[in-house]
Amino acid sequence: HRRFDFRPKTDPYCQARYTFCPTGSAIPLMKEEDVIEVYRLQAPVWEFKYGDLLGHLKIMHDAVGFKSSLTGKNYTMEWYELFQLGNCTFPHLRPGVDAPFWCNQGAACFYEGIDDAHWKANGTLVLVTTISGTMFNEMAQWVKYDNETGIYYETWTVQASPDKNSTVWFDSYECSKFILRTYQKLADLGAVFRKIQTNYTSIILFSGEPIYLGNETSIFGPQGNKTLAAAIRDFYNPFKPHQSVREFFVDLFKIIDRVILNHQFYLFYNLEYWFLPMKSPYLKIIYEEVPLPVGSKASSGI
Repeated sequence: HRRFDFRPKTDPYCQARYTFCPTGSAIPLMKEEDVIEVYRLQAPVWEFKYGDLLGHLKIMHDAVGFKSSLTGKNYTMEWYELFQLGNCTFPHLRPGVDAPFWCNQGAACFYEGIDDAHWKANGTLVLVTTISGTMFNEMAQWVKYDNETGIYYETWTVQASPDKNSTVWFDSYECSKFILRTYQKLADLGAVFRKIQTNYTSIILFSGEPIYLGNETSIFGPQGNKTLAAAIRDFYNPFKPHQSVREFFVDLFKIIDRVILNHQFYLFYNLEYWFLPMKSPYLKIIYEEVPLPVGSKASSGI
């Protein structure tokens, strides 16, 4: 996943239904001698709206919690979409604008408190390691860097086949990947993780070797490829970021029809368009183990 030099300003057209990080605060500076407990947090996506529904499908959201021994204060840190998931996954087709319009950014959110009931009810709240105040402060510096340079949310992982060692064409970049990067950073700083099983959700598309198509300018610009531009707009037409549940299901069937019958998917990744020649089983939601990291004390820095 490509790193960018800065985070672009958000376009006023991109409106979120739910405010991003409403109670967010700056990451505090911890005293060096503090001992901080680190918790793994996981619960079904959109639990506030649909309860445990997505938990049964193992579509989970991940976060990390901290508890300071010196102050007794708890904190939660997570990474998610600025304009909700639909906007990060699909573009808007705006009248009079040729290119699909993407409202897609993801970012870290840090706030005081851990909503114990939320994480425990249908999910996980478990101690994974203990770190010093110094390690916490170094992690905070890394979070700032990660947040300013890894800006686009990516829903899909794209693989050649369901085999364990299959080629990964594109990797997702979402909430769980941020948590895994954070754990790895802590391990590199010297944190020793407990031996517990940790599982994460991935939404995988299966495709033959992707074909590079170009960027917005080369496809939709004045010298662009009109036929390709029309095909991409046509592909994204059924996917509407904001819609009722009924409309969503009507569109979902159109999408399945397109992806499975025509073996087609157009992917927008790191500001570039790719064609995916889709193949069976087309799409899978998996919930699989990713072990907690083992640090390499030698690797320092960002």
